[in-house]
Order: sequence, then structure tokens, then C-alpha cells
Amino acid sequence: MSKNPAPENFLKSFADELNKGNLSYLLSLYEADACFVSQSGEIVKGQENIRQILQKFIDMKGKLETSVKNVYNTRDIALVISEWSFGGLGPDGEVVSLRGKATDVLRQRSDGTWRIVIDNPWGADISR
Repeated sequence: MSKNPAPENFLKSFADELNKGNLSYLLSLYEADACFVSQSGEIVKGQENIRQILQKFIDMKGKLETSVKNVYNTRDIALVISEWSFGGLGPDGEVVSLRGKATDVLRQRSDGTWRIVIDNPWGADISR
């Protein structure tokens, strides 16, 4: 798979690299000013903060699976709606099982590559 696929395949590439523990590649998929929406609805901004979140998933040595449901795009912006599941082990050794319906906003750069602007793995199911 291309190292920077079209929006339709973007999350498959993301999941593959998360499952490999490739943190540097994952971070390269985010805009410098990207934001990540936590399950509680907290907005986390910036690559260093997003790095910490991604590292927690990598540390669980689990598996992320994604299924893209819809992609809406116009020129250089794409909204990707997907379902995902993740299973791994928490720091205490307990099984962690998560799932969600994500809404992610991507922006295409002038070189044709896509980057995440807003990463909202919980979509409309945020528990506020």
C-alpha cells in the first residue's frame, strides 16, 4: 500500500502502521496543528500530545481494525467516516477492548499527500 494513500485507504494504512508500532510514520500523517478528540470530548492539540496518545495504543501491543463507511471530499478536504475496533493489553495486563465510529478530517497538501487535521475516533458518541 502507498505510504500516503487516498482518503478511501488512509485509515487502512494508519491501522497497519499502528499495528506495527511505527510511531514516526503515524505522526507524519498529522498536520503540525492537528487535534485529537478524546473519548471524554477533550481536544488534544499538537503532535507531541498526539504522540503520547498513540504511544499508549502502541504500548498495548494490540490490533486496530478499521472499516471505512463513507468518504466525502471536495478539493483538498476529506471527511472520512469509519468504524474501528482495537484490542490489546492495558498496563495492568488486563484485556482492553475498544470500538467506535470515527469522523476524521483530512487535508491534501500541495504535493498531493493527505494529512489528518482532526482525529475524532469517537465520532458523535463522545461521552460528555
